[in-house]
Amino acid sequence: MLTIHFSQEDILRTRVAPAADPVWELVLSLHLLQGRTRDPLMAGWRRGVAAGLRRETAADQFRLLFALNPPRGYFPDFLTPYQSLDGFEAGLDAVRSTPTGLLRRDLNVLAGTNLLPSSAAALARGEPEVLRHLTESMTQYRSVAIDPYWGRIRAAVEADRAVRARALLDGGAEGLLASLRPGMRWESGVLQVLDYPNRRELHLDGRGLLLVPSFFCARTPVALLDPALPPVLVYPADRLGGLDPPPGEGGRPAGDGGREALAALLGRTRAAVLQVSDDGATTGEVARRLHISAAAASQHTTVLRNAGLLVSRRDRNTVLHTLTPLGRAMLDA
Repeated sequence: MLTIHFSQEDILRTRVAPAADPVWELVLSLHLLQGRTRDPLMAGWRRGVAAGLRRETAADQFRLLFALNPPRGYFPDFLTPYQSLDGFEAGLDAVRSTPTGLLRRDLNVLAGTNLLPSSAAALARGEPEVLRHLTESMTQYRSVAIDPYWGRIRAAVEADRAVRARALLDGGAEGLLASLRPGMRWESGVLQVLDYPNRRELHLDGRGLLLVPSFFCARTPVALLDPALPPVLVYPADRLGGLDPPPGEGGRPAGDGGREALAALLGRTRAAVLQVSDDGATTGEVARRLHISAAAASQHTTVLRNAGLLVSRRDRNTVLHTLTPLGRAMLDA
């Protein structure tokens, strides 16, 4: 169990990441790809990514990246720098700028339980060429495993952020922390991560906590090992049905079915449903705002969800609907 201790200042300084973190998603996807999970929601993604990596002419260039990210257990803190809040390139710049002492420390910890390739020794010395090779392999892996699916990943994270925003509005910062159930428990200034693989205590000491919802985070939330780094807790976002293969790559052909679903959107009521869902709305709120029945609201949101314009997330007895990137683009057009 991970036990995180909050002061009143820590509670006030706790926040949710502003968007899906591209570096965290990349690193956690590597763990999922190499693991033995049989999650049917991710089976198509795993097959597509494995095939894409096999097509790469220099597949061995991923050897170091994969070795640094075993499917279970510790992985280096320096791979997920705080600067990735500012985007993928900012995160890669931070990785390339990691002090040699931190590289050596993290790799020594990893080598205690994993066999590392010979290039890891040069990485531990901070050799610029190896750091550049590592970030180039991250970029190439991202093009295969993340970029084709980014819209769905971002939509899942945005849906989770809408749930947290509603919890914050209804219950303040403590309401936000309490909303992280059932995998976490908030009580009297202490957040407990129940299924954490070992026993740890983390004192925030006035720094607050950055909460990062993640599509590729598995069942157990993730925290950095070094307590001196800015405190981050990455937790699973609802995957909203998983990832379909990109159009034309083993999944449905581009435009097949999607156009039929989009055709069902014609009409004022469904356009109005999109509009009232801009900041997130439950089925009941959609019905009340548009003066329609709950059954009609449910029917319209189902059509919009099937067309890829809405995502829906159940929270206890309510279902919250939020826009996907495509839905927002249509609303803003």
